[in-house]
Parts: sequence; C-alpha cells; structure tokens
Amino acid sequence: MDRTDVAFLDVTAPGFGFGTPEVAEAQAKNWYADSPVGLLVLRYAEARALLRDQRLDHNGKRFMEMNGVFGGPIHDWFVPMIMNHDGAHHRRLRGLVGKAFTPRMIDGLRPFVRERARRLAEHVASAAECDFIEEFANPLPLAVMSEMLGVPPEDHELFHTWTTDIGLVFSIALGGDVVTRVETALVGLNKYIDELVEAKKAAPGDDLVSALVAAQREDPLISAAELRNLIVTTVFAAHDTTRHQLANAMVAFAGHPDQWRLLGRRPELAGQAVDEVMRWLPSSPTIYRFAAQDFDFEGLHIAEGTFLTMVVTAAQRDPRVFRDGAGFDITTTCDAPLLQFGAGPHHCLGIALAKLELGEALPALAARLGAPEFAGPFTWRPPIGIHGPNSLPLRFGDR
Repeated sequence: MDRTDVAFLDVTAPGFGFGTPEVAEAQAKNWYADSPVGLLVLRYAEARALLRDQRLDHNGKRFMEMNGVFGGPIHDWFVPMIMNHDGAHHRRLRGLVGKAFTPRMIDGLRPFVRERARRLAEHVASAAECDFIEEFANPLPLAVMSEMLGVPPEDHELFHTWTTDIGLVFSIALGGDVVTRVETALVGLNKYIDELVEAKKAAPGDDLVSALVAAQREDPLISAAELRNLIVTTVFAAHDTTRHQLANAMVAFAGHPDQWRLLGRRPELAGQAVDEVMRWLPSSPTIYRFAAQDFDFEGLHIAEGTFLTMVVTAAQRDPRVFRDGAGFDITTTCDAPLLQFGAGPHHCLGIALAKLELGEALPALAARLGAPEFAGPFTWRPPIGIHGPNSLPLRFGDR
C-alpha cells in the first residue's frame, strides 16, 4: 500500500481531539492513520471488523508494561479484568455477571433513575449557573451505581474521588500524577468492596453484589479476587463513563441549541437523542487491541504485537456509514450499531443501564431548562481513555 495517503496524527499534542477537521481529512485519505501510540483505525467498517477479529486480543499485561506499569494495584486489577480475557475464561466471567446483571434488574432501577433525574434537574434550575458535572452528571450515575450495588446512602460520597480517578487508567501513558491517582482509588475501592461482599454474604439484599455473591456460590472456580475484580470493574464502568457521557451531551447540545429545544417539546425523541449524543461525542472515544499474530488486513500487513486503536469518534461520524455523519440531529435513526460499547463477545453488558440513565436524564433536563450555554472556560480529559470535560460551567437559557 502507498503510505503517502496515510496521515500522522499526534494524539499526544495538547488540545488534540478526534472530532476535528484534521481527523476527518485523515479518514478521507485512508481507513487508518499513524500516531505516536500506534495504528489508529478511523473508518467504521474496518473498526467494527477488527473489534470482532479473533486475531486481535486485549493483552492487559502488555498494555500495562508498554505504559511502564509492571506491578502494584493498577497492574493487579487491570491484567485479570474481564475485558482482558478471551475465550472460555472470558465466557465464564461474563456468564457470572450475566446472571446478576439482568434486564429485570435494570428495568427495576427505572423509577429510581427517573425520580433522581427530576430532583437533580430541579436543583440545577434553582441556580443561575452551575458546574454541571458536580451538580448533575456526577451525582446521578453515582446514586444509580450505589443503588444497584447495594451501597448504603451514607457511603455514596466515598466513591466520588475513587470512581473519578479510576477511569484515568487508559490515560496513564500521559504521566503526571495519573498513576498515583488510579492506585489510590483502587486501594480504597478494593478495601471497601471486600467489606461490602462480606456484609452481603451475612445479609443479602436485592442488589447486584448480593446476586454476584449468590452466583459465585454456584461456580467454585470464581475466586474471591475475581469477584472483587468484577465488582470494581462494574463500579468503574457504571459511573465514570456515564458521568462523562452526560457532560458530553451538554457540550453537544450547547453547540446545537435548536436540538435541545426540540427535545424539550418532543420528549418522545429521548431514545434517538441518547443514540445521537453517544454517536457524536462518545465518552469512550477509543478502544484498543493488540495483534496476537501476523496477518494482512485491507491491504496492510499487521505484525504480531502491533497496537491498534479503534477511533470510535471518527468511525461514528464516517460518511460511508452514517448519513450526514458530520451533523448532529436527534430526529435521525442511528444507521449502524454504536462502537463505543465494543462488538462481538466483548460487547458491553452495561449498555442498557447507560441508555436508561441518559434516556431519563435528558428529557428531565430539557423539560425544565432552556438550552445550555457555556458559562466559562473548561478543560478536557485526554482524548485516549474515558473522555469528557474535567468541569463544565453552564448556564441555561429561558424556556
């Protein structure tokens, strides 16, 4: 293949983002680009195919080592994480979670989510300006996660810093204090989850941890360490990604106030609005894989050990798949499955919960508040990893 049509994207540069004209131009040239961290897959068809390709794997140990982590709390959590397993072991762990993470349990949370979203929307409406993350995007999924796990209300705030920092695990290559923050979060979470599991063994409830404890009794191959890892990973997935997706939704609507006003008039568009904000500005903008063997793909030889990043943000705007993919429109129907939840055996079990929370939150806010406007400057998390604003100062216009 002629490499002159392959762009180089410096994803480590300050202010880099995947929703820029630079990335769109690279996508127009070729299905992939080069970068300081490896191959970037930019087009939808190729990204979806590679996410399902059994010649790629997660290799959590390799990911840790390439980022300078060879031991300690992060290594001990990340390497055996469910998403870093493939084959029979992955199916066994996923089956355990599936026994507990049922559609009935998710749907049972709907009244709680709806009421909490309504109350938080009223709280936001009472102030002229707010930090949307602190006042809404953080407390909603934190409360839902705690309700789902069976965490007592008095312990909710304990999770705030832990679940904020653990999501930085995919950004450890950027250095700074990231490793320290993730390690501190994991130490705190591990201790708390061990105590919570023991409490649920003694007095089970109608919650996810109790269900996982019961399922573990039926599968003696699941160790206490694996059970803890599953719960900590659930905490990570259920709070951090949804928190940033809620904030990203406000960024999207701030740039498209007509779409916000439309949602306020037509709450029946909530499901389409959720799909569109996830497509347009996903909180998981990248998904990584390693080549487990040498192979050829779409004219490119990929050597064993190659690090590939599926660029979800670019793929979900790919004009080859999404009509008017470069525009934001909540009246459209999603043309293809969203990639931020993965594909194949690793398709995320939490998609229903994420959609439930956004599907209740967005119409509750749009019914009560005018279109969001930025009330001040803000910064972003790194584009690789869980992505969203670090804070989000907003004011809401008149209804």
